[in-house]
Amino acid sequence: MTVLERVREFLIKNSPMAICDDCIAERLDLSIRQHANHKTRELASMPKFDRRKDTCGICGSAKKVIRYA
Repeated sequence: MTVLERVREFLIKNSPMAICDDCIAERLDLSIRQHANHKTRELASMPKFDRRKDTCGICGSAKKVIRYA
């Protein structure tokens, strides 16, 4: 399974929670946060994915998050 597929499945599984790149990277044990950032930016252009500044449902920080709606 590719990193993109893993991130996509994680977001769908945790829908409708908004999740930041840091929490995605930590939960999926990605080696660097930039992997999550790159993939969430890619997913943001796909239907049903929403990326914006909001509160992360895991860590509670106000930052860029993504959710599957």
